[in-house]
Amino acid sequence: MSMARTLLCLAAAAMIVNSVVATTTFTVGGPNGGWDTATNLQAWSSAQAFSVGDNLIFQYTPNHNVLEVSKEDYDACQNSNPIQVYPNGATPISLTSPGSRYFICGAPAHCSLGMKIEVVTLAASAPLPDLSPDITTKPSDPSTSPAAFFPSPTETTPTSQQPASMGPTPTSMPSFPLSGSPQSFDSANALSTQPPPFSAAKVRATTSIGFSILILVPLFV
Repeated sequence: MSMARTLLCLAAAAMIVNSVVATTTFTVGGPNGGWDTATNLQAWSSAQAFSVGDNLIFQYTPNHNVLEVSKEDYDACQNSNPIQVYPNGATPISLTSPGSRYFICGAPAHCSLGMKIEVVTLAASAPLPDLSPDITTKPSDPSTSPAAFFPSPTETTPTSQQPASMGPTPTSMPSFPLSGSPQSFDSANALSTQPPPFSAAKVRATTSIGFSILILVPLFV
């Protein structure tokens, strides 16, 4: 049982590694052309996506060859100082690093007739398989929300009520200034039943009685 499980793990690992390091082999000018003057090689190269680890295959007749050159010689179609020469009719080229490489045909005038390509190689970057579980966020059910069981305080706050009337409203008591208090007398709250002021006649009578008493007292002393 453990052996079978080990073999399954190894097979899965091999599949993952194979998917990560998978490479592509390109036949230059294919599938409807080749390394010749009749194929639009620049358009073919621009339409490809080359990555590190990919391979090129140049297939051509004996009147052609493949020269890898510098960018300056590529632009000038100069074949006198090649980096590498391949004359065997079927040339494989491995793209081992990112960057641009330049190839031309070394036969006279063939480069000027279009037998030249620029190969732009990108760094290999394969995404890792997504092994995380699929967790989908679902909208919450309002019926199961805590708010459904615990109403907010604003919903349970009792409304203010006025006490029931128990009878006629008592009249307010008048306020009198206390003795020695700095509070001033409020005439607006005074009782309407306070004693009326003395009349002038009563004042005169009281004064006369007082003078009479002052005159008669010495007579009896």
